[in-house]
Amino acid sequence: MKPVIGVFFGGNSVEHEVSVISGLQALNSLNKDKYDAVAVYMTRSGEFYAGEAAARIEEYADLPALVKKCERVVPVPAGGRADLIFYPPRKLGKKLYATIDCVLPVVHGTNVEDGALQGFFRTLGVPFAGCDVLASAAGMDKFVMKTLFRAAGLPVLDAVRVSEAAWRADPDAELKAAEERLGMPVIVKPVDLGSSVGITIARDADALRAALDNAFLFSDAALVERALTDPREINCAVLGNADDAKPSECEEPVSGGDILSYEDKYVSGGKGGKGMSGAKRLIPAPISPELREKIRGYAVSAFRALGCEGVARIDFLLDGDEVFVNEINTIPGSLAFYLFEPAGMKYPELLDELIRLALARERRRARRSTSIDTGILKNYKGGTKLRK
Repeated sequence: MKPVIGVFFGGNSVEHEVSVISGLQALNSLNKDKYDAVAVYMTRSGEFYAGEAAARIEEYADLPALVKKCERVVPVPAGGRADLIFYPPRKLGKKLYATIDCVLPVVHGTNVEDGALQGFFRTLGVPFAGCDVLASAAGMDKFVMKTLFRAAGLPVLDAVRVSEAAWRADPDAELKAAEERLGMPVIVKPVDLGSSVGITIARDADALRAALDNAFLFSDAALVERALTDPREINCAVLGNADDAKPSECEEPVSGGDILSYEDKYVSGGKGGKGMSGAKRLIPAPISPELREKIRGYAVSAFRALGCEGVARIDFLLDGDEVFVNEINTIPGSLAFYLFEPAGMKYPELLDELIRLALARERRRARRSTSIDTGILKNYKGGTKLRK
């Protein structure tokens, strides 16, 4: 029998729609001779739906109609696999929709890419592709990510973290502290979002105030970072694990303004269900061979600094020939397959490698001991009531 791969996408994130496109791209690119695939759509309210309709992009134009055509399921542990059980449970007839051997999470943003969903799969005991819980969480929090990059000796732009609580308590003090440390202009980002959502460039104090108010619509904290005057963005993906990580070709995305916006990434060049793979870009990036190798080396170092596995895309900023690591995407749009194609790796091959890495990690975990024989419960006589 062929392994069954559960492709999970959607979720409670501002990047919900992008995840649907990326997820269905992956689903349709899996080698059908090697795997059986199950599409699992996650609603914004945390429900799981499976069915033939969930695998068709045209159905997502009407989400209420889509879920009526699908079966609601619940993943439960099944001895190293995961059963998708019909929910509510059926009194008669078939109770099991499918059994999954490995999960391919193709999700973006808070609540799904940040370790929350990965922790769920870890608890189920089912292998899943991509970064584990810690790397996923660190990669989503821009301040934590930047701190780890700096500790690894990677070049990053100076920044401060501003919590919404501190901002509401004394906005003038937070403004003054940010201006004194960073000067102007600055770029303001929700600390745990992706896809350029909520990002604003501020060139004076009034603009910084408005930018922070905007960022707090999406997150409990914001990153205020020194902004470069006329930066170029160069991206490079990495595939592998700590033992064997290989960089992709470099790209230069084409933006329509000061920053690469959500529209640049997913709308202007992403029509027709192409998502991130349809955005405007130059591949290979028009940079010198020496700069290309420096960026590719930094990409691998960033990947390892966070303990990543699977595929991740690292985004860089250039100020002339000076390179700064901007951020990492632990589940990049379209899984960054378009950055590996120039080296001859087609998308189905990339997915094969992600599944291989997931299963290999699970085999390593299976060799570890998760219990010790203490006899505590067997011999426990103390009861469970508190004494006053």
